[in-house]
Parts: sequence; C-alpha cells; structure tokens
Amino acid sequence: MIALHSIISLALTGLYLLVVAYLIKGWSALKRPNISSASLTTKVTILIAARNEAERIHLTINDIIAQDYPKHLTEVIIVDDHSTDATAEIIRSYAAHGIKLLQLNEDKPLNSYKKKAIAEAINLSTGELMVCTDADCRMGKNWLASIVGYYETQQLVMISSPVTYFEETTLFERLQTLEFSYLIGIGAAFIGNGRASTCNGANFAYRKDVFYEVGGFKGIDDLASGDDELLLQKVAGVYPNHIGFFKNNDAVVYTHAKHTLQEFLQQRRRWASKSTRYKDKSVVALAVCIWLFNLSLLVNAGLGFYSVLYFKLFLVQFFLKYLIEVAFLLPIMRFFKRVKLVGLLIILAPIHIIYFVYVGLIGNTRKYAWKGRIVR
Repeated sequence: MIALHSIISLALTGLYLLVVAYLIKGWSALKRPNISSASLTTKVTILIAARNEAERIHLTINDIIAQDYPKHLTEVIIVDDHSTDATAEIIRSYAAHGIKLLQLNEDKPLNSYKKKAIAEAINLSTGELMVCTDADCRMGKNWLASIVGYYETQQLVMISSPVTYFEETTLFERLQTLEFSYLIGIGAAFIGNGRASTCNGANFAYRKDVFYEVGGFKGIDDLASGDDELLLQKVAGVYPNHIGFFKNNDAVVYTHAKHTLQEFLQQRRRWASKSTRYKDKSVVALAVCIWLFNLSLLVNAGLGFYSVLYFKLFLVQFFLKYLIEVAFLLPIMRFFKRVKLVGLLIILAPIHIIYFVYVGLIGNTRKYAWKGRIVR
C-alpha cells in the first residue's frame, strides 16, 4: 500500500515538474520586441468599470490623462456600476479632460455587472483598440503608447500585458505579490507556448471588431467573473496565433494586494470560479493534476505523523517543488525588478499548498462577495 501511494505521489510530482518546466519554456520564448511610438495611428478607447472606487480612482484617471499618446487618438470611457459613494462625481469632474462617464441603470438584478458595463462602453466607443484596466490601477506615462506600438508592430488582435502589486506594507502583502507574479507568469507562459489560456483584465487590450466577431460576452455572461480569461479563450479559438503577451516594463500596470485574508480568499475564489468554463479542457485537466499534487503533499505531511516514510516522501516532493518554482519565478521577478521577493518562497510554498487545495475545493461550490454583492 505504501509503495503504491509513493508511486502515485511521485508520479504527480513528476507531472508538476513537467508542467512548470513547460511554463519556464513559455516565459523564455516571450521576446521583448523593438517597438516605436514615433508614428502611431490607432484610435484607442480606454475602458474602466468602476464601483465604489472613490478612494483611488482619481489617481488612475490622472495617470491616464498623463499618457504620452496623441489626445485625438485617445478616448476614455469609465462606467459607474451603481456606486454608493462619490465615484460618479469624481469621474464627472474630469469631463473637461475628455473623460466620459457612463452610468449603469439596471433595474433587474444581474450576475455579471462588470461584463454589462464593459459591453455598454464598447457599444459607445469609437476606438479600434479597446484597452481595459481597473479603477484602482496605476501606470507610467508610456503605458498606452507602448501597448499600441506592440499592437501595430505585431499585428495582433488581443494583447495581455503585465500586472503586479506595489506599495506593500506587510509580509502578507509581499507574499501576495510573489504569488500573483506566479499567476501572471503562468498566463504569459501559456501565450509564449502558443496556447493562450489565462490573463488579467487589469491590463488587457483587444480589437473592437474581434470582440463582436466572437459574440462578445455571449455564452459567458451568466458568470460574474471572466471578462478577461473567458473572452481570451473565445478569441483564441478563432485567432490562436494572433494573441500576444507584451513583455515590456513600460506596459506594466500596478495595483494593490488585499489587506486582509478574507478579502484575499474572496478574490481567489472569484478567480477559481472561472475554471470550469475554460474552453481548453486540457488546461482544466492540468489544473486538476496540480491540485491533486498539492493534495498529495498535504496528505503525506499529515501521514508523516504516523510514519516517517510518508514524511520523507513529503520532503522529497516539497524540495523538488521548491526548486522548480524558484527556477520559474526568478526570471519573472527579475522582469518586475523584485528579485528579492523570491526569498519569501520558502515561507509561501508551504502556505500555498494549503491555500491551493482549499480554493480548489470552494472555488466552484460557493457564492462569493464581490464589490458589495453576492455573486457566483
């Protein structure tokens, strides 16, 4: 029995090592193309869906206004999603700078207000390229020009760009930055390997005509989340070789980690809820195998209290997991200029095992809170 258990545990470990090696290859395959912003001609619409963002939205708007991109080629539409604070008033105060406010006024409950907000904004937009970000994000002045330069140079229909956390004040927030970078790296690596599967809506661009070509959010609008990844997968089914990850520091968008464990788990539960709707079932199968690998680590750690053989098996699994994750994270954190955070992996790795198993269990079984609403 122990022999069979060991074989299964080691097989799952071997599979995890192969998956991360595949991700390392994908990240490495992403090149940093030479782009020029000297003669950009694309009309761009920046889209933001905002709900109760009065605390920080002015910072995001100021960063957008400061973009080094022709004003006559820039349109900004911010949708106020039934905010109960001063979000709408703050957006309206920037009207002189060309910021357009659209207010949702839905009298019937929806499960996906954000998708509705984005779709309504796209209907009103005049741009060729939709560039989506969030109302609590920050970006440098070359953010938009660099993305458009990449778009025009590479002739892409959809672009995923890097997102990271910043201004951390606690160990908990720094651990989130490392874990979030791992997730961003996964999405980038899959694109680097030619299999676009995941991305982050805080820094996401796509052609307006392609959005309509794939039916927009039709078929995925019953799920609260998924305005990014599920749309990406719809487009990947039609344009598999025309989706890029922009590996460029000018294109990085910055946001904040969650302050509390409850906020963090709600966010990860929301992200996990999308997984059952992935079109590429091989990605779902890989996710299940990784979940089983983490479960085997947890089981072997527990059984280690009864037999030292199980504990030794756990140590072997954990050591190999740690080494391959360091190899994956180092170039990613080097790109984000946060290499020192890799030292926190020795703390994050054991916590991540428990968290991954937990979120995998509840992500698709419970409703969750998002922006003051209970959704699924």
